[in-house]
Amino acid sequence: MQKTFTAECENRPGPAWLARFREGRDDAARWYLGEGVPETPSAAACRAALLRHMPELVPHYDDVCELVGDDDLAHRILSHYRPAPHRQGCSQAVWLGEDGPALVRNYDYPLHSITGRIELTAWSRRRVIGMGQRPWGGCLDGMNDDGLVASCTLGGIARRGEGFAIIMMLRYVLETCGTVAEAVEALRSLPAVQLHNVTLLDRTGAHATVFLGPRREAAVTQQRTCTNHQERVSAASRSALRQRVLDEALAEPSTTLETLTARFLEAPLYSRKAAFTTAYTAVYRPAAGRVDYLWPGRRWSQSFDRFEAGAYTHDYGALEPSAS
Repeated sequence: MQKTFTAECENRPGPAWLARFREGRDDAARWYLGEGVPETPSAAACRAALLRHMPELVPHYDDVCELVGDDDLAHRILSHYRPAPHRQGCSQAVWLGEDGPALVRNYDYPLHSITGRIELTAWSRRRVIGMGQRPWGGCLDGMNDDGLVASCTLGGIARRGEGFAIIMMLRYVLETCGTVAEAVEALRSLPAVQLHNVTLLDRTGAHATVFLGPRREAAVTQQRTCTNHQERVSAASRSALRQRVLDEALAEPSTTLETLTARFLEAPLYSRKAAFTTAYTAVYRPAAGRVDYLWPGRRWSQSFDRFEAGAYTHDYGALEPSAS
């Protein structure tokens, strides 16, 4: 199977964004509504939730709503408020040794559902490089030019609550925060629609992993590794296995950033399952303002000093049909 990733500089959404949204609107609706048509809030309620929790994003939200015009469902989709729950894989680790600090992550998800768009944006005074995800504004992982990195994993069962998609929450902290301490405080105040973990790192080496979710208080930890569980998990689970592999790698005195990154391209961290394919590996280096997107045999580097627009198509070969 093949997947094309693109990279573009787009300071703010405009006609090109609108064309992409219209082309992918049906996919965005399926993401938001999930299986069937669950009860969703009105567009007015969605905007009110954004205004209450992420007021700095409301002017940008209003702009894209004006672009799409009189489309009530589109306005609800664009809010990222109370979408359907979704499952994803993912593994990530913070590196603090030589060549660090760095955050290394694998993103595991069905390839056909990934936007695959690397963006450099400038919505406000901060520039952001991130792996964008539909429908608007969402970031699977990213970094701002203050040197703050944020990346997410699923935190457990896909129960749905009264909150926002994690990809919009990451966008919010990257737009409004410059340090891990600021990002932690912002995340504490934001309601997440389902269980998620966010790993944060800044250019000083400060780091945190925050456990978020409906019907729980945010928990801030100093964990340097993170997979798909929070405080408790069966020792026999694949999530526990992947985290154990990462913990052992960080504890090994001979480990370097290069060898740690190579581990992400091997099983059990690297997945070739169709349901949860490792779509890409990212290595964020906030002190240098640089991120390397990796696939077996390919490295694509982007930075605030030198952002390269273009496209890359990766051939994943035949994927395993079994579920994760």
